[in-house]
Amino acid sequence: MFDPSTVPVLDPAGPYAGSITMLSWILVAISVAVLSVVVAALWIAFFGGERLKAKLGGTKVIWIGGIGFPVIVLTLLLVYGLSLTRNLTAPVPADAMRVRITGEMWWWRIAYLDRQGRPYMFDANELHIPAGRPVVLELESNDVIHSFWVPRLSGKLDMVPGRRNILPIQADLPGTFAGQCAEYCGGPHALMGFVVVAHEPVAFEAMMAARRTSRPAKQMERGQGAMLFRSTGCAACHRIAGTAANGTAGPDLTHVGSRRSLGAGILPNNRGTMMGWIGDSQSIKPGNRMPSYKMLSAAELQTLASYLEVQK
Repeated sequence: MFDPSTVPVLDPAGPYAGSITMLSWILVAISVAVLSVVVAALWIAFFGGERLKAKLGGTKVIWIGGIGFPVIVLTLLLVYGLSLTRNLTAPVPADAMRVRITGEMWWWRIAYLDRQGRPYMFDANELHIPAGRPVVLELESNDVIHSFWVPRLSGKLDMVPGRRNILPIQADLPGTFAGQCAEYCGGPHALMGFVVVAHEPVAFEAMMAARRTSRPAKQMERGQGAMLFRSTGCAACHRIAGTAANGTAGPDLTHVGSRRSLGAGILPNNRGTMMGWIGDSQSIKPGNRMPSYKMLSAAELQTLASYLEVQK
């Protein structure tokens, strides 16, 4: 489902990505100009007349082109670049929404934070934000160095074990924005995708309020799907709010039924793909830390998938 090559890197959808995109285009333009000068100098060196060759190899050209030009251009670029991207380090409003994202091998743990910085709701691989408002991300890692990057919303920033880095993002309009781990982290690194969904502010508040109050019906927890979820060991690694499943080793499955993808952005989310992922995730994403359940029958896989499908 997720293909990093299709992410429109130079199509900003917010102010933080906009300044980076502008700087990128300036760097491209300067690179083209410098390449043109170098190609012209090479043409003169190979095919130019003796007079041009003599001027090209003169001391004055070396001082101007080899020292003066790079110093001036790089100094101006540094000053302008810092000025252009100063919004990346500018203070955000104190009441800005805050989310803690933790890089795992090879998925993303998400915790929505309250005003005191305490987690009040969990998710995985999919972040929901209000459009038109800055959101502060607290980036961490539980294992190796990852790098969080949603090109249309902000720059990339490393997630370093033992350190918390801060990254502001913002989507000016509602939409769905793809992201990717941008630091090689071993194994299925290339299959470690991410999705940010921006909603109209009113719709976002309604969705978050509904998620905070939703709990699985008691009859669902006594059903065959819930019992199979517990008996196969799924509850030891995964959490579903309002149930006895409280594992933290794997992604939180409280809202898995409403996610757009499975496996950190690599599969569309439907009953069939859920059955395939549970039955043999290793053939889909080799090296991930979820064991395959090939011993389950098709009927049992369908029962489990149906149970998870209603977790919204």
